[in-house]
Amino acid sequence: MEKKKKNTFLKALNPESRIQYLKGVGPRLAEVFAKKNIYTLHDLIHWYPRTYRDQRIVQHFSQLIPGSYVTMYGYVARKKVLKLRGRKTMYEMIIKTKGGWIACKYFRLPYRGYFDGMEIDQKVKVMGQVSYYRNHPEFHHPDIYPFKKDDEDQTDALIPVYTELEKVSQNKIRKMIATAFSSLRQNKEFLNSDPLPSWLRKENHLISKIVALERIHHPDQSQVEDYLQFRSPAQRRLIFEEFFFLQLYMGMKRAGLKKEQTYSIKPTSSLFEKLKKSLPFSLTAAQERVLKEIGRDLEKTQPMHRLIQGDVGCGKTIVALLSCCSVIENGLQSAIMAPTEILAEQHYKNALSLLKPLGINISLLTGKTRAREKRDILEKLVSGYTSLCIGTHALIQESVQFKKLGFVIIDEQHRFGVHQRGLLKEKGIHPHFLVMTATPIPRSLAMTLYGDLDVSVIDEMPKGRKPVVTKKTYPSNRDKVWKFLESQVQSGRQAYIVYPLVEESEHIDLKNAVEEYEKLKQRFSDFTLGLLHGRLSFFEKQEVMSAFLKGEVQILVSTTVIEVGVDVSNASMMIVEHADRFGLSQLHQLRGRVGRGKHKSYCVLMLSGGFSKEASSRLSIMEKTNDGFKIAEADLEIRGPGEFLGTRQAGLPEFKVASLVRDGLVLQQAKESALKLIRKDPHLSQPEHQLLRKKIQELSTHLLPG
Repeated sequence: MEKKKKNTFLKALNPESRIQYLKGVGPRLAEVFAKKNIYTLHDLIHWYPRTYRDQRIVQHFSQLIPGSYVTMYGYVARKKVLKLRGRKTMYEMIIKTKGGWIACKYFRLPYRGYFDGMEIDQKVKVMGQVSYYRNHPEFHHPDIYPFKKDDEDQTDALIPVYTELEKVSQNKIRKMIATAFSSLRQNKEFLNSDPLPSWLRKENHLISKIVALERIHHPDQSQVEDYLQFRSPAQRRLIFEEFFFLQLYMGMKRAGLKKEQTYSIKPTSSLFEKLKKSLPFSLTAAQERVLKEIGRDLEKTQPMHRLIQGDVGCGKTIVALLSCCSVIENGLQSAIMAPTEILAEQHYKNALSLLKPLGINISLLTGKTRAREKRDILEKLVSGYTSLCIGTHALIQESVQFKKLGFVIIDEQHRFGVHQRGLLKEKGIHPHFLVMTATPIPRSLAMTLYGDLDVSVIDEMPKGRKPVVTKKTYPSNRDKVWKFLESQVQSGRQAYIVYPLVEESEHIDLKNAVEEYEKLKQRFSDFTLGLLHGRLSFFEKQEVMSAFLKGEVQILVSTTVIEVGVDVSNASMMIVEHADRFGLSQLHQLRGRVGRGKHKSYCVLMLSGGFSKEASSRLSIMEKTNDGFKIAEADLEIRGPGEFLGTRQAGLPEFKVASLVRDGLVLQQAKESALKLIRKDPHLSQPEHQLLRKKIQELSTHLLPG
């Protein structure tokens, strides 16, 4: 009778049942899982392994294949510590195996005393990836364990490894997931819960959701390499699904935007042509192409939603200002929102010099705008006197109202949250919307972040723009670098010296701008130096930048506040201290501050004292290319999307198993399938698409609001 009750209880469990009701769990253990946002059986089975441990046993030395992950047994033959160049140390353990010996090398030990627990001639189990050095196999940073009697009974196996939980063993996690599947297999709702319709699965050669879930937790032992490379049918199905949901959501959002109605901007030539003729340079073919794309969008009664991508200095701003001319001549207002006061001020100055002579009234609104001036600006916006307002987050304040806002431009788009962008759009009736980024975004990331936008790429630099000569160097060469900087300034040029910190930090051993500025004033006593960082007031920053623009300051010591928006054509040299602490895309943005004039320009990347081989190798990419798109791809691969963007508020979803770096091909397939489904059933009204519809509704409220 008792047994029957238990079986009935198991059958009663469903995907939304709390995990505490699983056999062997209970409330206390459920609290531990809650820290990882795992509350229900559904959450548990969707908590995927972060990797897999390869426990296939290699019996003989000859079976070792480069790049393969293996487990093997052997005996400790020798242990030694080797001193390398640059005060580095390598720890090595030589293991005797059947057929030969193999070196296990560590450039850092997992913990102090790691080698002490293993004696000469002791039998050990070694698990790791096979490398080759001088045609001989070796392991780098393998896991080594003293041999246990239980190991003799071990069969070949690929073991899922989950994110560690406090006081919960990996074995316990695997047992809990197995128990969850045992109970859920008896639930009809679970068995029929595949959100992807059969025709879509068949078309993309995807296995069912249930099979994929079971196999990701209980891997097929005949597909070890596929699992380790995230190419197994189970992983591919779940990767596809994550991308597909997002692309479907983006596609439907985009289709919805096309139903909105707004002002049609009739093509005019007066202001547009006057501005174009006043420019001291000719537009590139890429700029002309993008202007035509924008022009076609503006003519429509559906609001434009377009992203302009381009490298540093490719001329996005002039394209935006030319587009504003058409909007203003149609009797509408435009707004440009920038993430920093320095960038907003730079846009304002450019707009004043180019548009004021055409009779266009322009205002600048930032958080530092004084109360009386702000009241005047707000009145002019409401009356329609101001045609173009440039500002920071201050533009989205409730008190800011426009008479007839028809065009919104967001610069450095990824620095704003979705909500902030939406608030500015709400200042008008579905205004045309243009976003710009000076950070080249790799294609896979652009598809994910900007799937609801049309994308224009300015892939051509203005004529005469010279590539910046970039060199990494070491602290031991600092005197040579200072002498070269002196020669540049003596010849009439200006220079930047960039530091990662404003002031000294107790926790990080880095040079800081404030302290080094005092030392540099003594070192370069014949020159005028200025100091710029984020803690200065708005007016202090303006004073320093104005002096640098006028040439009164010859060497500007700064933090990364100069990353965007600073345009001084006479600046021909930049030195970046602790360059290994910056991402490649950020270094590329910093480098973009020089090389903006006719003079040959230089960027020196100064490594930290304790730099790693990987850091030095990474900076070599900066030496090889000035192409921001190539640099962005490399940066994304090295750091991942979260760090690449530098902010989580950009609307980037957190994928459980998909990777924008690794799974670009699957992302493309998912996008094509999503667009096909939207054409087939735009409202997901067909019966076979109801589970999908429910999923998209969840995404619209939880993943990417606004």
